Amino acid sequence: MRRGEVWWVNFDPSQGMEIQKCRPAVILTVNALNRARGTVVVVPLSTSAQPHPPIVIPLPSAGGSSVAVCDQLCAADKRRFGKKIGDLSHTDLATLTESMKIVLGLGGSAGPQRTATAKPLF
Repeated sequence: MRRGEVWWVNFDPSQGMEIQKCRPAVILTVNALNRARGTVVVVPLSTSAQPHPPIVIPLPSAGGSSVAVCDQLCAADKRRFGKKIGDLSHTDLATLTESMKIVLGLGGSAGPQRTATAKPLF
C-alpha cells in the first residue's frame, strides 16, 4: 500500500454522517507508515457528490466523474481494504494534498488556519 494508490475500502459499519459502503479511497499516508502501521489514512471517493473545492474535488485520474470527499478523511484498518484499483496522477495527488492542507488548516494556498479576521473558506 502506497501513497496515491486507489483501493476499494469497506467503510461499513458507519455511524451518523460518516461515509458509507464499500467504495474507492485514496491512500494519503506516507509509505513508511503504511508499511509499519495496521491502519492507513485515506480519503474516500464518490461519483454522486458535486465538486465543491476544497471540500469535494474532482480527480480525473481516479476514473470517470470521481471526486474526493476531503472532509471524510479517516484512518482505516488494513482489513477493510479489498483490491487495488489504480494510482492517481501526480497532478491529482498534488491537488488532493493541497485541498487537504486547506480543509485541515495546515497552511495550503489559502494560508494558515483562518483567524477571526480572515474570510471563511466554506
